Amino acid sequence: MSLMLEPGPELIKTERMYAEMGLTDEEFEMVERILGRLPNYTELGLFSVMWSEHCSYKNSKPVLKKFPVTGERVLQGPGEGAGIVDIGDNQAVVFKIESHNHPSAIEPYQGAATGVGGIIRDVFSMGARPIALLNSLRFGELESPRVKYLFKEIVAGIAGYGNCIGIPTVGGEIQFDPSYDGNPLVNAMCVGLINHEDIKKGQAHGIGNTVMYVGAKTGRDGIHGATFASEELTEASEEKRPAVQVGDPFMEKLLLEACLELIHNDALVGIQDMGAAGLTSSSAEMASKAGSGIEMNLDLVPQRETGMSAYEMMLSESQERMLIVVEKGREQEIEDLFSKYGLEAVAIGKVTGDKKLRLLHKGEIVADVPVDALAEEAPVYHKPSAEPEYFREFQNMEQSTPVIEDYKQTLLALLSQPTIASKEWVYDQYDYMVRTNTVVTPGSDAAVIRIRETNKALAMTTDCNSRYLYLDPETGGKIAVAEAARNIVCSGAEPLAITDCLNFGNPEKPEIFWQIEKAADGMSEACRALGTPVIGGNVSLYNETNGEAIYPTPVIGMVGLVKDLKHVTTQDFKKAGDLIYVIGETKEEFGGSELQKMQEGRIFGKSPEIDLDVEFRRQAQLLEAIREGLVASAHDVSEGGLAAAVSESLFGSQSLGADIKVGGKPEAMLFSETQSRFLVSIKPESQVEFERLIEDAQMIGIVTDTSELAISSVNGEKIVQASVQELVTAWKGAIPCLLS
Repeated sequence: MSLMLEPGPELIKTERMYAEMGLTDEEFEMVERILGRLPNYTELGLFSVMWSEHCSYKNSKPVLKKFPVTGERVLQGPGEGAGIVDIGDNQAVVFKIESHNHPSAIEPYQGAATGVGGIIRDVFSMGARPIALLNSLRFGELESPRVKYLFKEIVAGIAGYGNCIGIPTVGGEIQFDPSYDGNPLVNAMCVGLINHEDIKKGQAHGIGNTVMYVGAKTGRDGIHGATFASEELTEASEEKRPAVQVGDPFMEKLLLEACLELIHNDALVGIQDMGAAGLTSSSAEMASKAGSGIEMNLDLVPQRETGMSAYEMMLSESQERMLIVVEKGREQEIEDLFSKYGLEAVAIGKVTGDKKLRLLHKGEIVADVPVDALAEEAPVYHKPSAEPEYFREFQNMEQSTPVIEDYKQTLLALLSQPTIASKEWVYDQYDYMVRTNTVVTPGSDAAVIRIRETNKALAMTTDCNSRYLYLDPETGGKIAVAEAARNIVCSGAEPLAITDCLNFGNPEKPEIFWQIEKAADGMSEACRALGTPVIGGNVSLYNETNGEAIYPTPVIGMVGLVKDLKHVTTQDFKKAGDLIYVIGETKEEFGGSELQKMQEGRIFGKSPEIDLDVEFRRQAQLLEAIREGLVASAHDVSEGGLAAAVSESLFGSQSLGADIKVGGKPEAMLFSETQSRFLVSIKPESQVEFERLIEDAQMIGIVTDTSELAISSVNGEKIVQASVQELVTAWKGAIPCLLS
């Protein structure tokens, strides 16, 4: 039996049932005007999911228009399953990042797993073979049993899906802060490779062509998942557990291989993942983008549960499903292709010329709706914006330098902070070597994947320091893009483009919408300055728990091109006798720093400053030095400052140490988080040429064979004397200790 007896249109209106689906009174009136009548229950469901923030971006579209989305390498920008960037030799890289935050908060394993599955489908729906997965995760402090449970289960879900489908999970980032206590963030990124001629799009062209459903059967899991993702979490959110989908990575592997074979069949017209809003979004969006309509007979939809209503079938977010359009008369070819993989391919409808989404069920028309009204013409809101009082307060604060009594103990304590500490406990659960193309594994600045049958590689990273964004969203937005680019450059690659996942609180609060606007301003400026257009992404708003918002967290996923494998560079010091340099001056900047958080238990003041012209120049000079073969190791100076960066550069080396001399205030030189800085080691014979290329480089020390980190002032006063083993123990033991 169906789960519900559907009420009639009049009851829907009088009882305001539409409000339960997330529509406002004004939006319901808009639906009435569009249809020229009251909607029935199924039609109301279509509008409610398609007009949710998750699907329509109705609150964020004005902000998204700020982003630069074109460039000489961009083959596909925002609007399709994933963005595409040319990498030469008729090849392109396809990538996208998306959120699965709300589902992961209430069903962490499946929420995270299906987030991975969904982003993989976005990439292979473009015709690309997925070659790598990354993630960006946020949690509260690892103190409460609930946060520990969420952390363990989300990591297990990511590992379970990625490992089973056989795509390496090669990189990511994890940060911990109380603002995420009730609302963890789970952002999943997928990177794929494609030849130019294989690019496919999610468009339903050709009147009379056949609409086919391929993949797993439809169940009742995930109904109204898009709406659920567009509201705040509350204590009642546990009741939304049915809105969390259940994934099957083995089914997805079959679907992936079948679709990659399908793209070479000229019968294929269009293909799109049934992601958020399932069959509703895929059909409406494919028709709207093509300027056509679609008619479907829902009796033909493969179902794994009995008595499903039209409403349930259209709103289900069951996983591992795709919608395709094929040339009329060639359906059998497609059925035969999918049957080789043990999958169903069923003709359920046709492309029409009336720009309507028409649904038939049990011999009746159960929905007849303009596709553009569902997709391109969804309402767009310009929300009020107001500068928060805390921002003015922070901007008026004077910069202050923390008092440090014991530098060694402070460094050990910083290295054991979960945000800085080793994430081996996490990535050891991931298969990051499957398919044997991983050149640089998790733990360095960026992951690197070789491109087979070429001498090229791709570097990839996810980055965002949300503390800076909380203190100053515009500056923090610039820093997020710049840090991602620094990590790409440190790996020997040229930054190409970004995909972003904009995680914020409730946009209906003026202070939150101000954060969104300012962050987008900063990101846009950085993307233009660094030549990294935005080729796609995802918006995740309403990340609040009982009215408390997360820090603004616009995660940057960036991919870069390594032109020659010999340019691949890692952060580890390589050889005793190599010279150690810092590129960039250090200022006394501690607002939002790991040291401030550790000492004060909170963050306040001004974020670090950033000059994008300086950033671009230093990145370009360092990349040139790497390509000239002058650089042995390179590492971005970020959380924890220079002392943490030097320590991290020692952890992967064998029996090496470092002798460092610093001028100025030790507190600032060691722990400030001033931007646009790199830690680099070079061979002594490269010194003259390196210093000629890098104008802001300052030699601060030498790599030794002592297995010790020795830091002293320029006048010889010892500041830190520690064995590398002491540092490693603090760094590696922190997260396992907190979880035990």
